[in-house]
Order: sequence, then structure tokens, then C-alpha cells
Amino acid sequence: MLNDVPVRILRLPHSEGLALPSYGTAGAAGIDFQAAVDTPLTLKPGERCLIPTGLCIALPKGYELQIRPRSGLALKHGLVVPNSPGTIDEDYRGEIRIILMNMGTEDFVIERGMRVAQGVLAPVVRIQWQECISLDTTERGCGGFGSTGH
Repeated sequence: MLNDVPVRILRLPHSEGLALPSYGTAGAAGIDFQAAVDTPLTLKPGERCLIPTGLCIALPKGYELQIRPRSGLALKHGLVVPNSPGTIDEDYRGEIRIILMNMGTEDFVIERGMRVAQGVLAPVVRIQWQECISLDTTERGCGGFGSTGH
């Protein structure tokens, strides 16, 4: 059963006429964010930019909004969210802006209303550190960075 979580959203003037983020299908985990740019923006290979959405939100306590790349844009054009997943914290009230980077080989044009990223609402679990003098042993131990042979 789905757990719908109410989230307050504020539309800024430069998002006028754009749809609110929505789920593409009934089973989608992420909502699509649109670019609230006034004029087309060309992102050259290797460049990154900050794309406005024209939206501010108030997340409920205990949640974050993860910003992720759209798989089609990543596969077809090399467009990624370099800090993926980006995090919108529950206490952030500024405009949601998406960091996009063109990892492709050709210029990519971002136009008004283009779906540029997706957001996934996630519960936050906080760490409570328990300082100790030793840790339990495991078969893996300190091995990392490919040490398991996979």
C-alpha cells in the first residue's frame, strides 16, 4: 500500500505555466522536475550548470527529497546530476535547483518545461554514534575497492 505524504509547495513567478512535478506512471518512484528557464540554455560537453525549477517546498520532519538523473537523458545524451543523489533537506526553504552536467559528446539544449531530473521522497534515519575501542571481525575485514573479486 502506498503511503502518500503531504508536502507543501510554493510556486515562484518564473515557474508560471509549468506543471507541478508529477509521477510519470502509477508505479513510478520519482517525480519529474521541469526546467524553469526563460530562454534555452546550451550545455556543452563537460560543462555543468544550475537549472531553476521555480519551486520551493516544505518537507515534513523526518524526510528528504533525493534529486536523481533521468535515465533516458543519461543514456541518450550523457546528462547527469553530478552529486547524485542530491539532497533537499527537511529544513531547506529555497528554490529547488538541479545541478546538471553534460557528460556526452555533443551540446545539449535545455528548454523551458523540459523534464531534467527526478525527485524521490525518502525517510531519513539518523545516526547515533556509539564510540568503542574495537569492532567485531568479519570475513571481509578491511578489504575494499574490489577486494571481494566482484
